[in-house]
Amino acid sequence: MSPEPSATRLRASDLSDHSDAVEGPLSGYHHETYAFSLSAEAGADLQGRWKIREPRERVLWFDRRCFKSEYELLYHLQRRIDVIPEVAPVGGVDLQRFVEGVTLGERHPSGEAVPGAVFAQILGVFRQLIAVTSDTLLVKRNCQPMDRAKEGDSQAFLERLIVFTQEHVYRRNLSQYKSLFDDLGLGPNSFEYLRKHLDGLTNRPFCLLHADLHRENFILDAAGKVWAIDWELAALGDPLYDLATHLYLMQYPSAQELQMIQRWCQVVEEIRPGSSEGWAEDLPRLLDFKKAQSVFTDVIRVSPSIVAERKLDCRRLRSATWKVWGVLNNAAGPLGLASVPGPLETEAALLSWWNSRPHLSC
Repeated sequence: MSPEPSATRLRASDLSDHSDAVEGPLSGYHHETYAFSLSAEAGADLQGRWKIREPRERVLWFDRRCFKSEYELLYHLQRRIDVIPEVAPVGGVDLQRFVEGVTLGERHPSGEAVPGAVFAQILGVFRQLIAVTSDTLLVKRNCQPMDRAKEGDSQAFLERLIVFTQEHVYRRNLSQYKSLFDDLGLGPNSFEYLRKHLDGLTNRPFCLLHADLHRENFILDAAGKVWAIDWELAALGDPLYDLATHLYLMQYPSAQELQMIQRWCQVVEEIRPGSSEGWAEDLPRLLDFKKAQSVFTDVIRVSPSIVAERKLDCRRLRSATWKVWGVLNNAAGPLGLASVPGPLETEAALLSWWNSRPHLSC
């Protein structure tokens, strides 16, 4: 018996010119997304396919969200950033144009160099972002003014990200993952060491950050134009953090990574002098934050994957073990881990955590 369609699927069917032509749900962790052509009644002037994208229920969020409404932000940015697919209100629902194309990751997987034309367009995205400043972006934000970092205070901006990881990722999930965190050598002291390790950032003028520019969030259309999607993590803050996040997620070959750093510095200085100030000292620190952040998010994301149909899956356990062991090794320095559990110890920690879960059984 087929499950009942979700409310999002029903809304897509209501707006579509033919319910059987609704494509989806499309891949995505945080949102349920469908693509379809609009019926004449819903949007006679809106040609092509559009997508409806709504948050999934009971999904963990591991990143700080700055703006109350992604769509409110996108409506504002349509006039300022030309790589955002068009958004439009239709039948009381916000829709975004569906770009017919492929993700950059499909064409050029992680670790591969990207073509020069794509590389130049990615730099163009940063060029447009750096020009959007807090005093010109009148969009509702989640945080109160007193909770925001003072304009240009890069250290305070980073501290808010550390606090979010500590409070909303680590502490919020302690009831389920404390034993696993302990076995892996992770605890409150990890955050205190991290703060000391990252102290002393140079101040830089704040701008709009996408904060999630990776290969699956770049779409290449048939004409070779690059579009940037998924702006829910956008924020106002230190521009170098956006570059660090981009480098961490893109996994460029070393030569192209160096080229991106050099060209990024040139581009942002042309628009807002001082935006790359102190990059040589601070970029490694911000990359270390991304490594440390990934430890806590990946442990929580990966650990439940070792179970399939309420039974331990050895293949999945092996994959999870190597993933957790890899991120621990990567972040050992920033988190002050004197020693990192080996693969066998990591596997034992995952097994011990699984065996302590009363609602799961072999």
